[in-house]
Amino acid sequence: MSDDTSAAQLPTRFELAFYQLVRVVVVAFCRLFWRLKVEGVENVPPTGSFILAPVHRSNVDSLVVAAATKRRMRYLGKHEMWKYRASAWFFSTMGGIPVNRGTPDRDALRACEAVIADGEPLVMFPEGTRRSGPLVEDIFDGVAFVAARGGVPVVPVGIGGSEQAMAKGARMVRPVRIRMVIGAPLFPETTPEAGRVPRRAVRELSEQLRDEMQRLFDQAQGG
Repeated sequence: MSDDTSAAQLPTRFELAFYQLVRVVVVAFCRLFWRLKVEGVENVPPTGSFILAPVHRSNVDSLVVAAATKRRMRYLGKHEMWKYRASAWFFSTMGGIPVNRGTPDRDALRACEAVIADGEPLVMFPEGTRRSGPLVEDIFDGVAFVAARGGVPVVPVGIGGSEQAMAKGARMVRPVRIRMVIGAPLFPETTPEAGRVPRRAVRELSEQLRDEMQRLFDQAQGG
């Protein structure tokens, strides 16, 4: 993964403008092709940092969540996405953060903490990778840890229909209806002392997040 200083750089005017241009095109496509319906946008903080935590069933989820807010959000991406010069430029300009999955988790967490410290929104998929089916099972504690350590809220999100739009392993997208439901922010109960976050607090926030993700996912799948 690139070092965390790259994650901490604030966007230039060009990067902000480029992100907004791409976002407009992406959201318009989602609304036209997938008839995207978004509920709960009022739950997204208008200022300050937060972590958007969606259910992950498809590659198109990364496109769909762009409709959650007009603010520039940061994403973690596989290091391989930066393999070619053109793709590296695009993802870096969009604010992507390359992560090498072969490195220890602390490297990715350090990059996330740098984004949070700069007051930017961050998208993290708590399930870690694309899953399948209607149930949100085990999630990683990384989201809760970063939120608790940075003292920022987590905004859970359910996305229904994306797996039917493009299932794992599929090469083509299908024009099915997608519904995204954004829940109320979840706030860490404790403030870290001396840079340490109680394991119990992280576990409790993770459990609360998983329950909310399941509730919102059920709602989103309901049409």
